[in-house]
Amino acid sequence: MTATGTFTPQPGAAPLHRMIRTQAALETRMLLRNGEQLLLTVIIPSLLLVLFSTVDIVDTGADGKAVDFLAPGVLALAVLSTAFTGQAIATGFERRYGVLKRLGASPLPRWALMTAKTCSVLVTEVLQVALLTVIALALGWSPHGNPLTVALLLLLGTAAFSGLGLLMAGALKAEATLAAANLVFLLLLVGGGVMVSLDKFPDAVRGVLELLPISALSGGLRDVLRDGAGVPWGDLGILAVWAVLGLGAAARWFRWE
Repeated sequence: MTATGTFTPQPGAAPLHRMIRTQAALETRMLLRNGEQLLLTVIIPSLLLVLFSTVDIVDTGADGKAVDFLAPGVLALAVLSTAFTGQAIATGFERRYGVLKRLGASPLPRWALMTAKTCSVLVTEVLQVALLTVIALALGWSPHGNPLTVALLLLLGTAAFSGLGLLMAGALKAEATLAAANLVFLLLLVGGGVMVSLDKFPDAVRGVLELLPISALSGGLRDVLRDGAGVPWGDLGILAVWAVLGLGAAARWFRWE
């Protein structure tokens, strides 16, 4: 005989950590199934790395193998494409179609939703970094430096670009976010020290470009991975400032509908 209460429903929200994990897994699956997002986050950085490492198209201003200069910049580009461009566009259209409004009314707190999105970005970046590292090593890359320093640069870069991407997605219309995010991606690809050394720019312009988060991330990664430098405190400081400003502004002005 079945005990009393065995099949009594117990309505209520799942534990918070489970909700965040489930939402993060969903966000990651949606990103990996999106052909446009894969093009932006995986295919373009990989093609750029292979193309510019094997064909003498751009003068990197560096001695030695081109891949040693390009690989750190492409890793920075991968963070930019996922944490900023891809996240801004996806979140902008979720906001437009009312997805964020509905999720905001679910048992999942809004801060937990943003945490899940951040976890999804980090998982995607791990896959990106692994793929780009394999490609770069196959092209003859010889990385140096402390992996923990590299991880710290990537985490701070992710925080900086995530804040800026969420700020754009929460403040602009979806179509404006789409255009602006892609434009910023192209501008930073050219002027962020990713493919072209900042030494090629005039001194006055270079001084401004060096303060950009993409320049700090690509420059810091290059100092560590190519030159075997220690902790690049200056670049970490720039990324930390951008992270605080971007995340703070996103928390203040992000609109859910």
